[in-house]
Amino acid sequence: NKYSCVLLQVLGFEVDTVNSVQFSNHTGYAHWKGQVLNSDELHELYEGLKLNKVNQYDYVLTGYTRDTSFLAMVVDIVQELKQQNSNLVYVCDPVMGDKWNGEGSMYVPKDLLPVYRDKVVPVADIITPNQFEAELLTGRKIHTEKEALEVMDMLHAMGPETVVITSSDLQAPLGNDYLIALGSHRKTKADGTKVTQRIRVESPKVDAVFVGTGDLFAAMLLAWTHKHPNNLKVACEKTVSAMQHVLQRTIKSAKAQAGEGNKPNSAQLELRMVQSKKDIENPEIIVKATVL
Repeated sequence: NKYSCVLLQVLGFEVDTVNSVQFSNHTGYAHWKGQVLNSDELHELYEGLKLNKVNQYDYVLTGYTRDTSFLAMVVDIVQELKQQNSNLVYVCDPVMGDKWNGEGSMYVPKDLLPVYRDKVVPVADIITPNQFEAELLTGRKIHTEKEALEVMDMLHAMGPETVVITSSDLQAPLGNDYLIALGSHRKTKADGTKVTQRIRVESPKVDAVFVGTGDLFAAMLLAWTHKHPNNLKVACEKTVSAMQHVLQRTIKSAKAQAGEGNKPNSAQLELRMVQSKKDIENPEIIVKATVL
């Protein structure tokens, strides 16, 4: 939330923040202390907004959650907000796990998967899973770009108009030093026909483990799809280019702090958001998307 909130505010959004956890620091560090918000506490906060009639929103963005009842409460709130504003866009980052050295594993309790699959994804408008999460949600493995596009079609069929697989272990046409993201936007025209725009984005890999890049990606995509609602190519180019600016600035600064030959630590790898304000507001396009 620390990253998502400042980014959206810089890009002109009024944000009401609900922290699903209140920790001393992110969990990339060796130690952390703090509290986890439960579903009753989330409901209480939402009730406060409702009593003051300030629960009028254009967007809802959700990320990391560890509790099934909390997630179910999010769905209830999103459905209620959509009844008030049928144009509300729910952006969901279904944070469940990732792949390390080709092997996928979940870092949230396994009982979250059916809640995401059966309740959350059907009410979401934009979802940003990584390859492993897309495979979990559909029950299908991805080995090729063609299979990835088929998985995205399956995800569209579950509800969301926009699906972006934020990272994958597919072979990039530009070579091994690049990471592939894939996007698909499906619009239903007035006559009922469906039009799908698909893109591939190849971005240079950065040799470090950052925490919060998924949150940054989802918030950035929300902002740029808002500004370019019918052009997923431009929205993704701006999203990924801004991410690259932030990550390159962060790694350069972290290496300088760590000193020659030393590996940067978690504190040194905290994303340089404030220093990247200009790049966030108006990113120079350094990563182009290919229309598929």
